Amino acid sequence: MPSTVVITGASAGIGRATARLYGRRGANVVLVARGEGGLRAAADEVAALGGHPLVQIADMADQARVEAVAEAAEEEFGPVDVWINCAFATVFAPFDEITPEEFRRITDVTYLGFVNGTRSALRRMLPRDRGTIVQVGSALGERSIPLQSAYCGAKHAINGFTSALRTELLHRGSGVHVTVVQMPAVNTPQFEWVRSRLSKHPMPVPPIYQPEVAARAVLYAADHPRRKQYYVGAGAAATIWANRLAPALLDRYLARTGFDAQQTDRIPPAGLDNLFAPVDQDPAADQGSHGSFDDSAHPRSWQQTLARHPAATALGTGAAVVGAVSGIRRLTSGSA
Repeated sequence: MPSTVVITGASAGIGRATARLYGRRGANVVLVARGEGGLRAAADEVAALGGHPLVQIADMADQARVEAVAEAAEEEFGPVDVWINCAFATVFAPFDEITPEEFRRITDVTYLGFVNGTRSALRRMLPRDRGTIVQVGSALGERSIPLQSAYCGAKHAINGFTSALRTELLHRGSGVHVTVVQMPAVNTPQFEWVRSRLSKHPMPVPPIYQPEVAARAVLYAADHPRRKQYYVGAGAAATIWANRLAPALLDRYLARTGFDAQQTDRIPPAGLDNLFAPVDQDPAADQGSHGSFDDSAHPRSWQQTLARHPAATALGTGAAVVGAVSGIRRLTSGSA
């Protein structure tokens, strides 16, 4: 029997790349997002690779609609084996330039969307005492950066929520697993669609990875969910650990570099953004999984390979952390 997998945020980026991997496995793949054009294109890819797609247009901030997605998935394919929360929304701007309505929208999608998806998944998994939930997190859920206060806050909230849920499942002795994959900067179309008040085009903070790197990590975490969390990319792991070891130094470093590091020299994107409505309704607007940073994005991660071996991970991450902290000390020495 093929496994049944629900993927939110499946029309682009990490969700889209993950859907293709499950398609190659011949899985039943329930594709969830707001943009019909991107979802239809994703469904065509899954089918061409040997999978069985089901398109579900839904806003993850709407709990009733999310519950309808879960019902449709099980009516079409039977029990859901894996639920992957990946949908998000954000705004690039200083906090005081983000409106209350925008901040609430980001929180509703990026945090409560994960809560809504998890609730609907658990409603079906707990009675069967099996299933896996994968939260697609971010290094920014442990180390915040400027210009992304709402997104960072939501990703921090996901970590807190998931840790509490994990302890409840352990208390029950449940066979349901939940794990988090902490992502690095990824080359997705969000930087073309995002609402931004920056003077230049927004970009991910290097090192940047291709969505396929992230997708392979999601697949591995779903197959091996007993670990609390996985880190993708040496930069993400080093940033998280450097923050734990030297948070004040990292604050000063990001205050100096964090604004410029998230902007290119290009003119900001014009036209509509996807905060309150999708921009890929028409199939002609589909951008696939990649953004506009292919030239600088890494197609693989040595840290991801090491992550499958805990002892090697500790050694590799330790070396990266030492280098990161040393670099931060040099860059911030003598600064205000």
